[in-house]
Amino acid sequence: MKALASRTLWGSLLILGGILFLLDNLGYIKIGGLVWAIILAVGGLVFVSVFLGDRQHWWALIPGIILLAVAATVAVDYLFAGQADLGGMIVLGGISLAFWMVYFVNREHWWAIIPAGVLATLAVVTGLDNILTGGIDTGGIFFLGLGATFALVAVLPTPHGQMKWAFIPAVVLIIIGLFVIGAATDLLNYIWPVALILAGAVILFRGFIWRR
Repeated sequence: MKALASRTLWGSLLILGGILFLLDNLGYIKIGGLVWAIILAVGGLVFVSVFLGDRQHWWALIPGIILLAVAATVAVDYLFAGQADLGGMIVLGGISLAFWMVYFVNREHWWAIIPAGVLATLAVVTGLDNILTGGIDTGGIFFLGLGATFALVAVLPTPHGQMKWAFIPAVVLIIIGLFVIGAATDLLNYIWPVALILAGAVILFRGFIWRR
C-alpha cells in the first residue's frame, strides 16, 4: 500500500512538473523565481517525507535538504535581487546540514561529520569572501575549519568509540591555518614567540612531573 501511494505521489509530481515546463516553453505561462522556489521546496519535502516514513532511508535527507536549500537560494535571489550574493553560502550550508542530520540520525554514520564540517567551512568562507574586502585571509579560516572538523571527529561519540587518530590532522591543519592567517597579518610576529614560550613551558612541566 505504501509503495502504491509513493508511486502515485512521484508520478503526479512528475506529470505536474512536465506540464508546467511545457506550458512555460510554449509561452502560455511564465514560471517566476518564486514558482521555481516552491517547486524545489515541494521536491525537497517529498524526500524528507520519505525519511520520516522510514528512518532507514537516511539517504533521502541529502537530496531533500539540498533541494530545500536551493529553493531558499532561488527565493532569496528573487526577493533580494542584487542586494546580497548569499546563494553559495546557503547551498553549501544546506548540504552541510544534510550531512549533520545523517550523523545525528545514526551515529554509525560518523563519516558524515567530515563532509558536514568541510561544507560548513566552505559556507563560512564563501560568506566572508562576499562581506570582507580585506583583513583576515579566508584561506587561513578554511584550514582552521578543516582542523575543527577533524577535532569534532575525534571528540564526538560513535559506536566504535572516539576516533583519536583525528587529533593528528586536526592539530596539523589548525597550525597551518594560524600560519596562513599570521602570514597575511602581523600576527606571525607574535605567534612564534608565544609558540616558543608554550613549548618551553611544556618541557619544564613534564620534566618537573618526571622528577616527582
